[in-house]
Amino acid sequence: MWHLVGGDRASPRGGRGHAARALWAVPGWGHAFSGLPRGLGSRVFKRGFVATAVLTAVLGGQTGEMAAEVLPSARWQYCGAPDGSQRAVLVQFSNGKLQSPGNMRFTLYENKDSTNPRKRNQRILAAETDRLSYVGNNFGTGALKCNTLCRHFVGILNKTSGQMEVYDAELFNMQPLFSDVSVESELALDSQTKTYREKMDSCIEAFGTTKQKRALNARRMNRVGNESLNQAVAKAAETIIDTKGVTALVSDAIHNDLQDDSLYLPPCYDDATKPEDVYKFEDLLSPAEYEALQSPSEAFRNVTSEEILKMIEENSHCTFVIEALKSLPSDVESRDRQARCIWFLDTLIKFRAQRVVKRKSALGPGVPHIINTKLLKHFTCLTYNNGRLRNLISDSMKAKITAYVIILALHIRDFQIDLTMLQGDLKLSEKRMMEIAKAMRLKISKRRVSVAAGSEEDHKLGTLSLPLPPAQTSDRLAKRRKIT
Repeated sequence: MWHLVGGDRASPRGGRGHAARALWAVPGWGHAFSGLPRGLGSRVFKRGFVATAVLTAVLGGQTGEMAAEVLPSARWQYCGAPDGSQRAVLVQFSNGKLQSPGNMRFTLYENKDSTNPRKRNQRILAAETDRLSYVGNNFGTGALKCNTLCRHFVGILNKTSGQMEVYDAELFNMQPLFSDVSVESELALDSQTKTYREKMDSCIEAFGTTKQKRALNARRMNRVGNESLNQAVAKAAETIIDTKGVTALVSDAIHNDLQDDSLYLPPCYDDATKPEDVYKFEDLLSPAEYEALQSPSEAFRNVTSEEILKMIEENSHCTFVIEALKSLPSDVESRDRQARCIWFLDTLIKFRAQRVVKRKSALGPGVPHIINTKLLKHFTCLTYNNGRLRNLISDSMKAKITAYVIILALHIRDFQIDLTMLQGDLKLSEKRMMEIAKAMRLKISKRRVSVAAGSEEDHKLGTLSLPLPPAQTSDRLAKRRKIT
């Protein structure tokens, strides 16, 4: 990346033949110019301006009076850089003045990448003495800001001809370089113990762009914030445990889980004297909603045997709905009530099969507006995705729909239902179906049921009867209670 430009031992000898070596060794040999604004370097200086404002009287250690004697007859010429693209080098030492500047050995390095405009002008200047080494550069954090704010020049005066040649110069701040074996070994050990992420952060901190450094600082601030938050949470948890005790906290957690299980259940009246009052029908359908079901349930109310066979062939309705339609009562009022309940149950099962409701009319134009509003309001949750709001049927909402379907089926079937049949219609696992049924305080039993081809299979029945059994939670809670 770097290659050597030149190097020489500094010599206090003046004269034109030693101009190149003297220019980039020690300041004070020849005339030093500084303070010229950027953009004026390529212009020819007026003689009056040079004599009064620019020249510094440091000619070969001469006093200001001797320089003043030479200036009125001197002529000068601007020559640019002494070596093409490389400006003359002026140095200053951060730890003070040198006692023996003639024993310094200088070496200048330049960046090999000449195509990159940010790197092609990068220089590193190394200086060595018998006791100490110095390093300076014109880039990075150690570079002098004055190189960008103003321009420096060096003038070489020929006393015989009275002509001064003015060259561009660059100022380097030389800092001592300490080489310690222990420090290097410590850095090597530190590098071995660092993780890959820490090494990458160190590289970004040293060589990264402004955007990368800003992201690194933000990540470190977030990490500090998270650590503080975790410490605060841990301290608060210890305080709560010391105050309430482990047993009380476990009982509170069990109580909260019982409440969570009941979130998707309709209101349950433990003090009811009849099964139909445990889950009241009015909590499922309001009078206005029940009245709105008259028109869409007319097809179920007047269904014939041929239409039921067609439903079976087309598989347009679930098994529970078809079995309920087969056993509709002949009484007009009871038949009307049953038809409305069956239609609403069938609508809930079809609505549950969706995941996202993409339009306001969830199941088409045949659903009354008040029923459609009820489905969206009570059985979906509003989410924001890709800049738009949508109605999502989450897992908890699916469990709520399942509970409402079970209660409707209980009212249709005189409070005893085939849970296995409903489980197939709702596409649930038997375990999940039993969890919801037990949470609703149903009594579970088994019964052999005849199926197609004359075979039989065991079905689970759910019965709502008084007195109600105690509420049971899911197996996950039972396992946790056993562990604690």
